[in-house]
Amino acid sequence: MKRQGYNRSVYRSLALITQFGINMLVPVLLCMFAGIFLDDRLGTSFWAILLFFVGALAGFTNIFRMAKHIYQDKNNDGHDGNN
Repeated sequence: MKRQGYNRSVYRSLALITQFGINMLVPVLLCMFAGIFLDDRLGTSFWAILLFFVGALAGFTNIFRMAKHIYQDKNNDGHDGNN
């Protein structure tokens, strides 16, 4: 019985790590590809770098929001508010 609880927490942790990775990589990659596309179309060489940082900022914002949500949920577990 206890082992099943352990397996569940391990799978939840792995899913959380995967979500963090996806939430960071997707905006960075999308912005990088958009920047490369714009650089090719416009003949410039700065959009890829600029949009990389925009994507990184968006990814960090996603991770921050998700971590904040998870932290608030953990603090609310077991508290009914009527203490």
